[in-house]
Amino acid sequence: MRKKAGFAALSGLLAALALTFSMLEGMLPPLPGLPPGAKLGLSNIVMMYAAGSLGLPLAIALAVIKGGFALLTRGVTAGAMSLSGGLLSTVCAGALLRKTRASFSLTGICGALAHNAGQLLTAFLLMGPAVLGYGPALVLASLLTGALTGAVLKVSLPQMERAGRFLIGKK
Repeated sequence: MRKKAGFAALSGLLAALALTFSMLEGMLPPLPGLPPGAKLGLSNIVMMYAAGSLGLPLAIALAVIKGGFALLTRGVTAGAMSLSGGLLSTVCAGALLRKTRASFSLTGICGALAHNAGQLLTAFLLMGPAVLGYGPALVLASLLTGALTGAVLKVSLPQMERAGRFLIGKK
């Protein structure tokens, strides 16, 4: 019984952490050197942890919750962009972390590229082909932000796994 309750508690904490990171990023001023609207992707740290340590189904559920939060707080376009980017990024990170020996930095970069590709595709469908010119700037931003989120995951992973083991009841 403790394992189920602990997994539910851990899932709720991860959802809250991802939403908190997303909200905090929305409050930050535009970051110098990044294209307008580009964010650090701090909530992707939570998604990468979940995908690599707890399984892809939970990570996908977290991406859907985050997309739903964006829908409720910022509207349909933001919700669609968050959901499309989040799902692609989460699946990409899950595949790299579970099936390969990719580093956290490479996983973060590939996840950021996938996130931006999903958002760019959604923007293309909503606004037309003019948004594709934004692609090269997003690729450069993905390299920077993905490397950063991968590095943060690497540093914070031992503490996250310890908390997860405590809540789930594993030694």
